[in-house]
Amino acid sequence: MQTLNNKRILLGVTGGIAAYKSAELVRRLQDQGAQVRVVMTSSATEFITPMTMQALSGNPVHLDLLDTETESVMGHIELARWADLVLVAPATADFIARLAGGRGDDLLTTLCLAAECKMAIAPAMNQAMWAKAATQQNCSALQSRNIAILGPAEGLQACGETGEGRLLEVDSIVTATANLFTSGLLAGKHVVITAGPTREAIDPVRYITNHSSGKQGYALATAAIEAGARVTLVSGPTNLSPPDRVTFIPVVSAHDMLQAVIDAVPDADIFIGVAAVADYRPVSARTQKIKKSGESSSITLELTETQDIVAHVANSGKRPFTVGFAAETENLVEYAKKKREKKNLDMLIANNVADQEIGFNSDRNRTTVFWHDRILELPLMSKAAVSSRIIELVAESLGTQGR
Repeated sequence: MQTLNNKRILLGVTGGIAAYKSAELVRRLQDQGAQVRVVMTSSATEFITPMTMQALSGNPVHLDLLDTETESVMGHIELARWADLVLVAPATADFIARLAGGRGDDLLTTLCLAAECKMAIAPAMNQAMWAKAATQQNCSALQSRNIAILGPAEGLQACGETGEGRLLEVDSIVTATANLFTSGLLAGKHVVITAGPTREAIDPVRYITNHSSGKQGYALATAAIEAGARVTLVSGPTNLSPPDRVTFIPVVSAHDMLQAVIDAVPDADIFIGVAAVADYRPVSARTQKIKKSGESSSITLELTETQDIVAHVANSGKRPFTVGFAAETENLVEYAKKKREKKNLDMLIANNVADQEIGFNSDRNRTTVFWHDRILELPLMSKAAVSSRIIELVAESLGTQGR
């Protein structure tokens, strides 16, 4: 099973003899379904060539903070936003010290400062260097900032000494990396998620729909699974493959989606309505294709409102914790507040789809989360990273409400 399917991993390689193992690490991460990009420090290139890493990753290797080809769009910021995880392996004692000190004097340390995603380092150094109080204090400081420390292992080192400090074996790093995306935040919970667009038939070949890609809903389903939940994904038509381990219910119209949700939510603990459900449908769909008259003419469609699925769930008798999504093009805060209150939602996540960086088909999102008593703005990040953060906030809210 691909345990890192579709995860975006930014691999940092620093200058130690263990850097040669980073080549195998790239391949093994890819074998588990991850997309990998590589950043190397200048000293790392003394141990393994950027060409090797580029050939294995299939992507250009990033070396310089001030790159004339990328800096016009702030290359280090773009890389940080792309990643779901920044993994530095091997991480030398010098790099660990610079990271702990908040330094930003090369590309790798700078993007670590800019990253909003998960971070992990796999130390590799001489056993005496690892044992030093300064190194241990630096690692403790990083752990206090939620940066995971993977290893090190104990054994024979390149210098001929034996002790703790060698890089974890590649298999162990891959396993530990996969575990970083797994939590028990929603263990035992049933989460129902809607995703994608709906299609409302005009005739047998035409329909009303919208630009939703389903990416955010599918990413949330993956994040909920990683949090230990049992997930039911009710999806309109998309080009995406359902995540592993979900109960997948494909639907087409808003009515189909409503019926599937009604069937799924009675034992649900959480409902997350991400789908861009059509607000209107034709009063009646033609049974035969509408033909052109051969002249310049127009037709009139009579539309009626579809039932609001998330509001239906939020106002049902035995309601789950209910989260809605709002795609706005203006007055985001004002409209989102009104929508959360009107629909009786526990949480509402809103974004401005007029922003081309985060539109319907983008792989990234910038969202604002609304509760009845507070608002939280989340920075621009990948939809996978946004989803992990939303699941954390849902779990936190459930704990607060004692559900």
